[in-house]
Amino acid sequence: MKKGNPIALLPIGVFLVLYLGLGILFEYGLKIPMGFYNIPIVVAFLAALLVACVQNRSLSFDDKLVLMGKGVGDKNIIIMILIFMTAGIFVGVVGRSSAESVAYCLLSLIPARYAVAVLFVVACFVSLAMGTSVGTITLITPIALAVAGASDFSVPLCVASVMGGAMFGDNLSFISDTTIAACNGQGCRMKDKFRANFAIAFPAALVSLVIILVISMGQASTPIQQDYSLIQIIPYLLVLVGGIIGVNVFLVLLIGIVSGSIIMLATGATAATDLLANMGSGAANMFETTMVAILVSAICALIREYGGFDALLSGIKKVFKGRKGGQLGMGLLVGAMDIATANNTVAIVMANPIAREMARDYGISPRKTASLLDTFACVFQGIIPYGAQMLVALSAAHELGYELSAFQVIPNLFYPFLLLVSSLLFIFVFPERKADRT
Repeated sequence: MKKGNPIALLPIGVFLVLYLGLGILFEYGLKIPMGFYNIPIVVAFLAALLVACVQNRSLSFDDKLVLMGKGVGDKNIIIMILIFMTAGIFVGVVGRSSAESVAYCLLSLIPARYAVAVLFVVACFVSLAMGTSVGTITLITPIALAVAGASDFSVPLCVASVMGGAMFGDNLSFISDTTIAACNGQGCRMKDKFRANFAIAFPAALVSLVIILVISMGQASTPIQQDYSLIQIIPYLLVLVGGIIGVNVFLVLLIGIVSGSIIMLATGATAATDLLANMGSGAANMFETTMVAILVSAICALIREYGGFDALLSGIKKVFKGRKGGQLGMGLLVGAMDIATANNTVAIVMANPIAREMARDYGISPRKTASLLDTFACVFQGIIPYGAQMLVALSAAHELGYELSAFQVIPNLFYPFLLLVSSLLFIFVFPERKADRT
């Protein structure tokens, strides 16, 4: 490892100061709703890139452009961008009605007294199929509030159950941008990351479900009756099953897009004239995430050349010793990025190059590294009061006439806290076997 240069990390500091500082000002100073998400994150990263370009005067600007081009042109970055686009098209094709069918189907099959537990399971399944926690929360929170309104179930418990389930699926889904970013950033197959991740996430989800059942049992509830279409669930099932058995992710998404298009047209859920527009809007929704991936790749290429990552790794090694300490260091690194950015995908993209070098130095497998990044980002994103997940849930509640605060919801967020406990157990008590480190 060459000599580190801490000043090379200045672009990251500039980004964090701009983004976090403006976010706090907008959210808490100016009281702007969704204040953190009114900040153009691409502009903040462009400012950081400008700082990176000004540094390291031993290189000409043309040489820096070459370095940035190599960073952006990395195979894993290209694959990541293509998957982002394809996943966006899939979500655009199937739309909200298919996800609603999944939710109402499961709610109709279970006795009403288990409704809160069903909300958690529904959110798990829908987010696993859709690949988005925010989309799942947007979709299921009104249903959760209807359940609470028709029963004695606590509103914070119902909303928190949806949020916990949404984070479970977002953490594991094959078409989630966090999974795509973590796997391609570390160069591992999605099914390998899924298996490593599932072993950590499933016990946390199971214990969360038990706690929700214990709290909610015995309370009265009225069944939620709503029409749904079973056939519209098929595209989600095809994507989910294909991903689990290890079919190529592009082929899986293509199957989902084709089957979804046929079903949505055949059932009349989407007009033929709207289908292409929906595909375009789905891909366009991935624009910001794609641009972040490109800009971060360019910034990291310059930081690495100037010795920033070497300085950071040197500092981490002084604090965290051995493989177990290295894994904890990775988790805290991506957690700190998430607290600063309030975006788990951005946090993973930023942490990826540093974590990749840490994995090599500490002897941690790519699948384990990808799993740690996605899991710890999920933990922190799931509980911060200014994250998109929390803000969307509160906004939906307020629109429907419920007075609800983040600090009422957080104590009921069993899954993110249990996921943290499970992650620490799999670092310190049940470490990765030597045979799985390749």
